[in-house]
Amino acid sequence: MAGRETTSAAGSLPPAVTVRGFDHIDTWIFDLDNTLYPASCDLFSQVDHRMGAFISKTLGVPYEHARHLQKAYYRQFGTTLAGLMKVHKLKPEPFLEYVHDIDLSVLPELPELAERIARLPGRKLIFTNGSRRHAENVARKIGVLDLFEDICDIAACEFVPKPDHSAFERMVRKHDVRTDVSAMFEDMPHNLESPHLLGMTTVFVHSDYVDHPAQLKVRDWRKLPEHIHHMTQDLTDFLGQNVLRIDSEERFLR
Repeated sequence: MAGRETTSAAGSLPPAVTVRGFDHIDTWIFDLDNTLYPASCDLFSQVDHRMGAFISKTLGVPYEHARHLQKAYYRQFGTTLAGLMKVHKLKPEPFLEYVHDIDLSVLPELPELAERIARLPGRKLIFTNGSRRHAENVARKIGVLDLFEDICDIAACEFVPKPDHSAFERMVRKHDVRTDVSAMFEDMPHNLESPHLLGMTTVFVHSDYVDHPAQLKVRDWRKLPEHIHHMTQDLTDFLGQNVLRIDSEERFLR
């Protein structure tokens, strides 16, 4: 299954190198938030707000200052939680429980995505900087939970977050992943640097949601960076067109 030219909202972006196909892939690794579900449903804004509220309450600072700390830690340490643990020595469990206490009613059920993930040959894993409970709740709501072999969450990585290279190494060891036959799907472009170095095929699931400077840089891309082999704004369509090769006739018959 050869790769195709990747696209963005601005049109076609030529790849930096020969685009990798998916014939050899037997392990499919998906990020969770804004990757398995569309960023347009705005679920993550609830988590974002609750992180600021937690910091404000726990540190006793105004919400505006808490938001400043939240974003500064996120950019410096990879996640807000990592910064809170390193700078303030906070325990992670209360933070994770609080920020993931959200309303999932905005999440759509995604039967077409579920069907396509089910058809992927081999193993399927979720790899998230969030908690297992959050991943289970979200994956169950959109209808894909039972399709995954396991979830590698932040606790399983000993609270070392993506994009830290050792987070990926922990995931690989824990789940006995062969990186040369694995594909990684992510909404944060810098989180794909380590998978590329490890030999994985990488897919950037792009959206208009901006929460990190790395996402702003996408607007200036003239071609895909070397560590990103494919880019899409529609995961369901990408799996159908580029991986499973579901043609227009089959889609019409279904």
